[in-house]
Amino acid sequence: MEENVIQTRRKIIHIDMDAFYASVEQRDFPEYRGKPLVVGGLPEGRGGVVATASYEARKFGVRSAMPSKQALKLCPEAIFVRPRFAIYKEVSQHIREIFGRYTDLIEPLSLDEAYLDVTEDKMNIGSAIDIAKQIKQAIKDELNLTASAGVSVNKFVAKVASDLQKPDGLTFIGPSAVESFIENLPVEKFYGVGRVTADKMKRMGLHTGADLKRLTEEEIKHHFGKAGTFYYQIVRGIDNREVQPHRETKSVGAEDTFAYDLTTIEEMNAELEKIAVVVNNRLVKNQLKGRTVTLKIKYNDFRQVTRSQSFTYFLDDTDTILSTAQKLLAATDPENSRIRLLGITLSNFTLPEIPAKPTSSQLSLFNL
Repeated sequence: MEENVIQTRRKIIHIDMDAFYASVEQRDFPEYRGKPLVVGGLPEGRGGVVATASYEARKFGVRSAMPSKQALKLCPEAIFVRPRFAIYKEVSQHIREIFGRYTDLIEPLSLDEAYLDVTEDKMNIGSAIDIAKQIKQAIKDELNLTASAGVSVNKFVAKVASDLQKPDGLTFIGPSAVESFIENLPVEKFYGVGRVTADKMKRMGLHTGADLKRLTEEEIKHHFGKAGTFYYQIVRGIDNREVQPHRETKSVGAEDTFAYDLTTIEEMNAELEKIAVVVNNRLVKNQLKGRTVTLKIKYNDFRQVTRSQSFTYFLDDTDTILSTAQKLLAATDPENSRIRLLGITLSNFTLPEIPAKPTSSQLSLFNL
């Protein structure tokens, strides 16, 4: 006699705080309310990066990961303040406690966002939509902050949905609507699809999920490598990734695949600068500092190499990350190379008794 196996659909909520750092600052300091506020590195410093911008600043085009000097040009009236990570962490812990009232299956992505699996919730509410509403209301009542929520049957759709009605939004994409939702989704809205990949897709006539769905798995893998399998499944509503409560961050990085091969040092260094800004912003967002910089290079013949540099202190600035990546690149003799992809990763977060960063005259690096 065969055993009947009933597969239960997951109920996934993605909670994303609205302009988290900036909202905390505006909550705590009334003089910032209603004004364009930028939290991050100051524009007069070197390597300053926007961690978060208030919605008033975003109207001028100011975005996370943008150099602070560029943000000032876009919005000369912006108020720049340094992050107060101790406060943000305290608020984040309170938010996590609210999540824990409903489920123990919580996967934090950073201080200001997390996945929750409420397939079976502690309060026996049953409705993921009602749980999301209660969480949003508790955050508003107890912390005087707003959050946006996406509710669906998998992590991909829930995350995309949480961004659709910001700020203070709640978007539900039910099981029967998942495929049509993804089919109508512009490719640049796909989580994990960066600007270069989106541009490549559009040049191929792939503007929406429905366009991607017309490709066979082999075709999509041919054009987009390993990520092609993910795209192939996602456009069919398939995402079996579980919410992982105890995920430990071991590295933070970013990479970019280019629409054309990079052939000059100037082009390569310019792209590394953009990537370094993104990496540093992710470090800031996750309140992390690392000691090891790793450069990833993929050539047009699909050959791939990595090079690493370790420091005797923790890194926390774009300039050092960038200059290290550029030195690692120079050591590969790239002059006659055709480079298809570059990436930078920071790791080695938790070595005890590491000294503070020395002054520039005291820099001490391990040998390449």
